[in-house]
This record gives sequence, structure tokens and C-alpha cells, in this order.
Amino acid sequence: MAEEVTFLNFWASPSAMRCRIALAEKGVNYECKEENLRHKSPLLLEMNPVHKKVPVLIHNGKPVCESLNIVQYIDEAWTDESPLLPSDPYQRAQARFWSDFVDNKVFEMGAKVWETKGDEQETAKKNFRECLTLLEGELGDKPYFGGEAFGFLDVNLIPFYCWFHASESCKHFRIEADCPKLISWAKRCMEKESVSMSLPDLNEYALHIKKFFGID
Repeated sequence: MAEEVTFLNFWASPSAMRCRIALAEKGVNYECKEENLRHKSPLLLEMNPVHKKVPVLIHNGKPVCESLNIVQYIDEAWTDESPLLPSDPYQRAQARFWSDFVDNKVFEMGAKVWETKGDEQETAKKNFRECLTLLEGELGDKPYFGGEAFGFLDVNLIPFYCWFHASESCKHFRIEADCPKLISWAKRCMEKESVSMSLPDLNEYALHIKKFFGID
């Protein structure tokens, strides 16, 4: 019996991007359905009745929600390709810990840079830089966060790189000056087809967001 895989997507969402990268890394064939977040589809509301948001992976009619959970599910459901999570329990725990940090700190602080202005925005920039500096310390001199191979934390963080570009285009700040190793890591990840084909150019969308929030 052929597997049926559907992915409910929003093109500019970092959470959706990481799932698309994981699917590409595993070579999964799937149908991608783009969602209008102002007019959510009946399928989205049925498949994710709790949070009513994307992304959602539907595998043989069964929904999997929340992006970190989806990436781990993809890793466990399609084992023919290289694993994203390491086999060592401690390394797996570290990958999950820092991925949770990305969602709870990097995403939150990055959003505040876009949604605020003046002194509040300057504070948000400072906090965002501190988050990225911590991640750069975790990366160290390794090519990827897990070592030699592109893995779970790389998948979960790299979607924010296209937002780094957008922040710089809006003159929020330059990230490479503070975190050169992190930017080198990001450029290395972008050499992978699974990443480059999953990350869109967000500059025009960023200008729209900037205008929406009245950010100078």
C-alpha cells in the first residue's frame, strides 16, 4: 500500500520550512497544500483542532502537529535515509534542548525585533544577539551542531537564516559582525539542496511586515 503524505504549509513560516527541509532530507514524496492563515481551510481545522495552525503533517490520514514534533516524527517514520537525531542519548537530549531554545528564545526575540520600535526594539536586538551568541558557543568549531553531519538542530535553526537576511535588509542590525561562525554555518547549510530549495527570499515580505508594524 502506497503511503499518503500531505503537508499543510505556509511558505514564510520558519516552522513550516524546517519540516520541508526534513522531508527533503528523507526523500519523502508528499502533497504540499498552502494555507491562507486568515481563512483557514476545513482540513487544517479538522487536522489541528487544538491550535488551528500550520504546519501539519498528515501521514496516511493521521495528523502530526507542532514543528519540532513533526521533524522528529519524520526522522523516526522514514529510517532509510541518514538519521537527524544522534543515537547517543545525551547528544539526543542536547539536540532537543537547543531546538527548544530556538523556539522559545530565538523565535520570540526575533519577533520582538520586528514588532517593536525605539528603546523597546533596541532591547529586543540586544536580547536577540545574546540568543545567537549562545548558539554560536554551542556550535563552536564544528561544521554542524551535531558534528560532521547535518542534523536535528541544524534543521530546526536554519530556517531563521532567511529572516536574518530580511532583518539586515531592513537595517535592524548586522548579524555576521557578532556571530561570524554562525553565519558561516548557515552558508554551509545553504549549500545543501534540501535547505536551499526550502528557504524563500523574504525581503519583500519583510518590508510588508515592517510597514504593518510601523517600524522605521
